[in-house]
Amino acid sequence: MSAQDEAPEPQGISVSDVQLLLRKKDELEAQIRAYYGVLEDQKGVGMNEPLVDVEGYPRADVDVYQVRAARHNIICLQNDHKALMHQVEQALHQLHAREKEKREKDEAEARAEARSQSQVLPQPFARVNAVTQGSPASFSGLQVDDEIVEFGSVNTHNFQSLQNIATVVQHSEGQPLSVTVIRSGQKLHLGLTPKRWSGKGLLGCNIVPLQR
Repeated sequence: MSAQDEAPEPQGISVSDVQLLLRKKDELEAQIRAYYGVLEDQKGVGMNEPLVDVEGYPRADVDVYQVRAARHNIICLQNDHKALMHQVEQALHQLHAREKEKREKDEAEARAEARSQSQVLPQPFARVNAVTQGSPASFSGLQVDDEIVEFGSVNTHNFQSLQNIATVVQHSEGQPLSVTVIRSGQKLHLGLTPKRWSGKGLLGCNIVPLQR
């Protein structure tokens, strides 16, 4: 039975199957080197040198039978090696194709999940475009580009203008406000307490309305 017969079929190939093929490849190459070593021991005879003298008699300086056997085995093993390398190439191609398919499937599922999450997220009505270091907004964890979906009693449904937020802030000085924002596709709940600080205003951030 040749190495080609013993090797697993590329159909449904696994990583361990590829490793087995590569081990068989190494074994074949070791056998081929060994038979070339036999030829080298016979006065450096290679694969093509004649085994008869000028008069047509078998050469007396080499073991003709051993050389012929080594050459025959090398040819057979090289054929097996060629067939095995073809199987290795097919197996690696299938593994790479399967990994690519799995990666594309995972990416598609991730995109679908992201779309699903974005569909259930509330619609923001304002965005934070500046936060001053050391301000109440900064201490609350508010960040630039946070999209506001709730600011105290103001939400997507009752928001009309930034004056709504200003009114809530003015009436909530020193009292914690519940602020809900969307950041990187995730909904976050923050606690923000409007209060006097070294800077301007009670928050230390700038909020701009979003087109609804």
